[in-house]
Amino acid sequence: MNPIKKTIALPDGRTITLETGKLAKQADGAVELRMGNTMLLATVVTAKEAGEGVDFMPLQVEYKEKFSSNGRFPGGFLKREGRASDYEILTSRLVDRVLRPLFPDNYHADTFVQVTMYSSDGVDMPDALAGLAASAAIAVSDIPFNGPISEVRVARVNGEFVIDPTFEQLEKADMELMVGATYDNIMMVEGEMNEVSEADLLAALRAAHDAIKVQCKAQMELAEEVGSTVKREYCHETNDEDLRKDVHDKCYDKAYAVAKAGCADKHWRQESFEKICEEYLESLPEEERDEKTAMVKRYYHDVEKEAMRRCVLDEGIRLDGRKTTEIRPIWCEVDYLPGPHGSAVFTRGETQSLATVTLGTKLDEKILDDVLNQGRERFLLHYNFPPFSTGEARPVRGVGRREVGHGNLAHRALKRMFPDDFPYVCRIVSDILESNGSSSMATVCAGTLSLLDAGVKMKRPVSGIAMGLISDGTKYAVLSDILGDEDHLGDMDFKVTGTREGITATQMDIKCDGLSYEILEKALNQAKEGRLHILDKIEETIPAAREDYKPHVPRIVTMLIPKELIGAVIGPGGKIIQGIQEASGATVSIDEIPDGGYIEVAASNKASIDKALDMINAIVELPEEGKVYHGKVRSILDFGAFVEFMPNRDGLLHISEISWDRLENMEAAGLKEGDELEVKLIEIDKKTGKYRLSMRALQPKPEGYVERERAPRGERGPRREGDRPRRDGDRGPRRDGDRGPRRENNGGNHGAPRN
Repeated sequence: MNPIKKTIALPDGRTITLETGKLAKQADGAVELRMGNTMLLATVVTAKEAGEGVDFMPLQVEYKEKFSSNGRFPGGFLKREGRASDYEILTSRLVDRVLRPLFPDNYHADTFVQVTMYSSDGVDMPDALAGLAASAAIAVSDIPFNGPISEVRVARVNGEFVIDPTFEQLEKADMELMVGATYDNIMMVEGEMNEVSEADLLAALRAAHDAIKVQCKAQMELAEEVGSTVKREYCHETNDEDLRKDVHDKCYDKAYAVAKAGCADKHWRQESFEKICEEYLESLPEEERDEKTAMVKRYYHDVEKEAMRRCVLDEGIRLDGRKTTEIRPIWCEVDYLPGPHGSAVFTRGETQSLATVTLGTKLDEKILDDVLNQGRERFLLHYNFPPFSTGEARPVRGVGRREVGHGNLAHRALKRMFPDDFPYVCRIVSDILESNGSSSMATVCAGTLSLLDAGVKMKRPVSGIAMGLISDGTKYAVLSDILGDEDHLGDMDFKVTGTREGITATQMDIKCDGLSYEILEKALNQAKEGRLHILDKIEETIPAAREDYKPHVPRIVTMLIPKELIGAVIGPGGKIIQGIQEASGATVSIDEIPDGGYIEVAASNKASIDKALDMINAIVELPEEGKVYHGKVRSILDFGAFVEFMPNRDGLLHISEISWDRLENMEAAGLKEGDELEVKLIEIDKKTGKYRLSMRALQPKPEGYVERERAPRGERGPRREGDRPRRDGDRGPRRDGDRGPRRENNGGNHGAPRN
């Protein structure tokens, strides 16, 4: 064993260590990355040859976190790691998006990159290290790759840029970006921010790229020490240069004519381009056709790409006839569906999103239970991309990585404009009904419209736009609001979302060799113009949020109670809070927070909320001397009755306080268990906390009534004949007919909740 190690210093003095030659030596490449107590192992394995007929890069990137890395057990019955969480999927996508464009165009062998977190103390963020680990594993292998690359997270904390911030630092950041790049070029950007300017975003990219250059240099040195600078030879494509030239000569002019036609109909363009290829195939001798079909289609794809790009660069004409800065026609409609709490349709060209908003209670929160991320999420956004949106005839197979990634981008775009201390849990669902580019940005716009329709007072409306780039190394054109074909055949997909005040989220993927900051600045400024244009359309449709929620939205009332009363509201085994919900019809939830107990009461009608609040207030309210209460008789004794006058609070209604008339016994009072009556709290014993109740205090005093004098307690002298026997600590023998066992401490501690 001869491990080789490299150390990378971050600007704040922390270090990252890369080590190879110790673990997973049978993989094509394996690197152990350590930063503090965080340890990732990255491995890469690739097949020697490509599968038959494969003409793309079959790369699969998997990022996985072990629960044992943080000393935790997985949830569920099996107690083992299961399918990838959304967080792991998003991290895998971040790594994939940087690696994939850098494999040679003709390298088509199955390649698997796996990054596993084996240790973490929850201080440093592992997702920012996954790209570096994966690239280092490829660097020490013999797999052909036009890297290395690295990824860093850059956050602005107190006005200063921090590279790879800790979890604690990130909570204080107003700007957070994940940036992936080679030594020379930025390849990928994704992040969110608090309405920052275009200049601030560019400054963050520069800070990130400076750190990435250091990490790329370390990988180059590591690969040199390992001796892996010479990569394997491969031959994954069969080519016929004469056929390539023939396809170009016979198809280019026809493809250029379709590209220049400027037709906005996506299906017409697809059919027209396909027809050119089909006509060429039909011109081939029948005996050669099957053999050459795959090769012809590959060569024709290059012809179609060149025709579209030259048409834009040379004549400024896009596939659908628009100018480079022009936005497709937009129409919006809110309150489209009667059932949801908010709904909207947003259509831009041939891309359409139907968004709905549902407002719920605390019980609807999403519970997060990832390895390093536990908590609750009150603002959710889900994105669906059914096959019919592009006219495809295939079944729906559940939520894929694309849906998770696009939904996450739209979520990040909107969440910072979601109102603070909003009482509801909110879920947006965006269903893409038509797609021809920028469906995630349509989701942002439809999401804004549906939130406003639901009565959510956003800080400011948000819109989004996708920018493209066509470049031949000399000339370039930045395209606003790109089509699906412009994304596929172009050099950049740069999505920018924001308000009138600034940018809230961004995502960028680069496919060309280089992208100057001049082009980035032009793209951002052009995106701002488009973003403001779309905001105008949104505000024309709905200028502000509804003044009130729709009638069928559950109303929520919140209240704060002292921490020591939380148990009284919940009751043993949840008995009290369940009883409140059953009696009132409202949904009640309670959480312990530093300031006390936070209660949410929700119902679709005011009467249910009021009843639940009355019942809760009765529990948490402190008894007041002189106040009248509605009570229920809980037990009958020789000398009076115990009455529950507030939830879990009993007081003594002495026989002498039942009526102005003298009652010889309780039978004469006519009370029985379960009777409901009005009582007045006439005394709270300051020493024992016992409560004395009275019924007669609520009755008119008889004319001429003279109160019988009573000697002070302890000085009343010998008992009169006929008086009831005094009880010293015990109540004497039970009478026949007594109902059930006496309660322990009857008459004592009436201020404490009953079990």
